[in-house]
Amino acid sequence: MKHWLMKSEPEEFSFERLKKEGSTWWDGVRNYQARNFMTKDMKPGDLVLFYHSNAEPPGVAGIAKIKSKARPDALQFDAKSDYFDPKSKKDNPTWHSVEVSYLEDLKSFVALEDLKKNPNLKDMLVIQRGQRLSIQPVTPQEFNEVLKMGKAK
Repeated sequence: MKHWLMKSEPEEFSFERLKKEGSTWWDGVRNYQARNFMTKDMKPGDLVLFYHSNAEPPGVAGIAKIKSKARPDALQFDAKSDYFDPKSKKDNPTWHSVEVSYLEDLKSFVALEDLKKNPNLKDMLVIQRGQRLSIQPVTPQEFNEVLKMGKAK
């Protein structure tokens, strides 16, 4: 099993919405490295730190899990979508998505500022300068440390 951090702006799709709906397709990702994580590395059952980005404050809002293997992202073929890609072909899709499902709430939100203060997380990608990737691998130790922080308060 692998561990991930997946970013979403709460105005676009919040952790509370995931909890209410149960699951969602993580579509609209248009970064090759993030796509490759989904297609090559993510497996059903992998655990996810659901991170609210572009929020005040940003941070980990809850825990989710990968529900399905990657499949072609339907939005790339929809000319009315902001995520339409005219170069992508149905017989050779460029973009993929995975289904993500709600797993559990944290007792408290873990703000980015708190992640930065924790010496056990000094190498975590999300706190590195210039790290903007919407899907990031997380070590099991980092995942467990964040989980401990979210359940301790």
